[in-house]
Amino acid sequence: MKIICTDYDGTLNHNGIDDVKIAAIAKWRNAGNLFGVVSGRGIKSLLSIIEDKNFEYDFLIANNGAIICDKQQNIIKEFRCKGSLAKPFIEDLFKWGCPFANIDTYQSFMVIEDSSDLDEGEIRLEDVPDIEYFNQINTELDTKEDAAEVVLKIKEKYYGVLVPLQNGECIDITDFNVNKANGIYALLEALGASYDDVIAVGDNINDEAMIAEFRSYAMANGVQMIKDLADEITEGITELIEKEMTSISC
Repeated sequence: MKIICTDYDGTLNHNGIDDVKIAAIAKWRNAGNLFGVVSGRGIKSLLSIIEDKNFEYDFLIANNGAIICDKQQNIIKEFRCKGSLAKPFIEDLFKWGCPFANIDTYQSFMVIEDSSDLDEGEIRLEDVPDIEYFNQINTELDTKEDAAEVVLKIKEKYYGVLVPLQNGECIDITDFNVNKANGIYALLEALGASYDDVIAVGDNINDEAMIAEFRSYAMANGVQMIKDLADEITEGITELIEKEMTSISC
């Protein structure tokens, strides 16, 4: 048994998810292998995508490894940040030029820095309710360079508590011990599976931990750092599955 752990944006969803890709995933799973998504997106977002795209899966790892779910959508493991950190941390994000912050937890809150004209679903910082915990906070800057500057500030002030994971202009912030590799390790423990079973696939900076840790593919359209770390390069999930199926049958 082999386990494909794929990033979503820019990887599984590179050039869309068509019938050919869906058929390749089904072929992989029908051969006794496992397939799942490892994403910076929250679990609600991933479930909505799967319902829309209608592809099969065996597990979901959301919020960059903070939430691990089985195919019945049961949470296997969850990493949490103290809810009391949310408000002061978002205040810092606003001070550093971030226009919004989305708190992802058992509820989701879109907090807006310029709160003079709020849209539906948006709230002011002072209106954020007290929460027991959050799994991730994410924000977005105008450029990758701006995002990188904010990442450095977060690392300096919140080292050992929170970790920023950059994906282009976006930044996902989780518990300090969270990354996609650790999320996969939690999955392996729950499955009783082996390190050697994993095939990790990604394209961007927040995929670094899993690409470096496991046997891995980088997307040809990915950032150079990820391509340098990966064992192999692929044009997409369909091509990767075809290659791996051939390798298994040989």
